[in-house]
Amino acid sequence: MAVFKYKGVDTNGQPITSTIEADNKEQAENILKSRKISVSEVKKDFSKIEIKLPEKITDDDILISTRQMSVMVDAGLPIVKALDIIATQADKKKMRDIFVDVKGNIETGSEFNKALMKYKYDFGELYVNMVAAGEAGGLLDTILDRLGIYLEKAISLRRKVKSAMMYPTVVLVVAVLVVYGLMVFIIPKFKEMYEDFGGELPALTQFAITLSDFLSKWYGGGLIFATLIVSFITLKMIYSRSPQGRYKMDQFFLRIPKIGDLIRKVAVAKFSRTFGTLLNSGVSILDSLDIVAKTSGNKVIEKALLESKKDIEGGKTIVEPLEKSGVFPSMVIQMIAVGEETGSLDQMLTKIADFYDDEVDRAVEGLTKLIEPFLMIFVGGAVGFVIIAMYLPIFKLGDVIN
Repeated sequence: MAVFKYKGVDTNGQPITSTIEADNKEQAENILKSRKISVSEVKKDFSKIEIKLPEKITDDDILISTRQMSVMVDAGLPIVKALDIIATQADKKKMRDIFVDVKGNIETGSEFNKALMKYKYDFGELYVNMVAAGEAGGLLDTILDRLGIYLEKAISLRRKVKSAMMYPTVVLVVAVLVVYGLMVFIIPKFKEMYEDFGGELPALTQFAITLSDFLSKWYGGGLIFATLIVSFITLKMIYSRSPQGRYKMDQFFLRIPKIGDLIRKVAVAKFSRTFGTLLNSGVSILDSLDIVAKTSGNKVIEKALLESKKDIEGGKTIVEPLEKSGVFPSMVIQMIAVGEETGSLDQMLTKIADFYDDEVDRAVEGLTKLIEPFLMIFVGGAVGFVIIAMYLPIFKLGDVIN
């Protein structure tokens, strides 16, 4: 509802100015008319407008709801009753609205997975397809439990990578701010002192002072900031809007030493976990490959999986195109081949995912240890450059005096 200001005369003939809540101006006028107020002016009160950012549903929100549904369905509660309970307990309004709508669709005869399809961008195609497989096989409680396990593993994997990158990012930002502070606030003090002395400054000192002058002016810092913003937006547009550009960038990141290794291990862990969960839930291998490809988050892996799908449709195995892509390690290829031959591909994929979860831990730890000395060298080098550049004239002055 919106808030409206109004002016008018009440039933006693006294002027009145106040506010009223209504959906629109016409409704506000009708309410005032029913109160027998003679209105002279009604307008929206913009001072009462609250700016609300759209709520975003996170994987944690979906995990909590899935766990709740799994327990209630396993206990024998009908899905409609379970959705009703979750709708009343959800913290976010958007989650409450979604479950109320899904519950309403089921009550009118729709299946749970078809009601969820409307919100596939919030829950994901994997979630909807697994629910569909669970309903078809009469194993909805089991599927919800598997979804809960999958979400927990996926969230844990993402948090590991984020936490590993947090420390070097913070150190790098602090280092840049410290160097910027030295250039803008400290070097100008030395500049004034050297100008009083007169004489020619060493080349390194002159370069530091020139750089300081540039950064101290409003356009210097602004130009650097604008360049970073434009570069980020350009890369973002190339990555998000150009499939070919995104493929090239993903390919480039995979080739970076250590970082590419970490990205590959994260991708393999995610692929194995998602693919194995779908197959174990009764989703067909072709549908599973299609879903895994779309949710991989990496165009190189997506291309390899879609080519695998085409080969399987032509009667071939999944192994050859995965091996051809060069993304998947030989151990993964061999284990998938064994899983196909023995008919236990879903179990083999789960073992691969568990193994690579541990590999991600080790890769993250190794990358963090590798980054730390480079950060220290950068910080020490930057601060050392400023100190040496500023004290060089003083050393030369001492030599002259001697």
